[in-house]
Amino acid sequence: MQSPPIDDAISRSLLDDIGRQGNVRSFPAHAILINEGDDTDSLYIVLQGRLKAYASSEEGRDVVLGEMGPGEYFGELSFDGGKRSASVMALEPTTCRVVPGVQLRQFLADHPDFAVHLALKLSRLVRRLTEQVKSLALQDVYGRMVRVLMELSDPVGDERVVRQKLTQQDIADRVGSSREMVNRVMKELSTGGYVSVRDGRHVIHKKLPAAW
Repeated sequence: MQSPPIDDAISRSLLDDIGRQGNVRSFPAHAILINEGDDTDSLYIVLQGRLKAYASSEEGRDVVLGEMGPGEYFGELSFDGGKRSASVMALEPTTCRVVPGVQLRQFLADHPDFAVHLALKLSRLVRRLTEQVKSLALQDVYGRMVRVLMELSDPVGDERVVRQKLTQQDIADRVGSSREMVNRVMKELSTGGYVSVRDGRHVIHKKLPAAW
């Protein structure tokens, strides 16, 4: 799934204002901040580090729904009083400001610009998840891999370089497939001169085939 666009981060002024709410907490890498099914209603604002949101099946398979970095926030879907719909894990040492639901509701009433930002973020979230559902339903594994590689990469000269280091398991979690299948496709793309790994990051050397 595509990483959140830059405007999912709140402005510095809003960050400073909401920073007066709640408490600052630090989490080590791999810590679980939110568990799917929890009843908590706090909002987490990322001050430092990176996290991923994911959902798990009863068989223990995960699918990554998105990632968050500094200035972004998560936990907003608990506003309706329902249980947490996804889990959130720290990918690296992370610091967040944790704002309890009661304080957050008052902050929304006092800062309509944050309420507007939240509404826009939720709209983008729905669009991204809709695209993910369409991809899972209508594309094969190769098509989903192409979508993820394109969404997570930036043009650099005549190539595209993925912004972060991804293992084959990371890619499998994003496309809803097995690591073995991802490994098979990557080997064929590498043999064809389409993709390589440079300094731990995937590099796309030329336009990927429409189908495989």
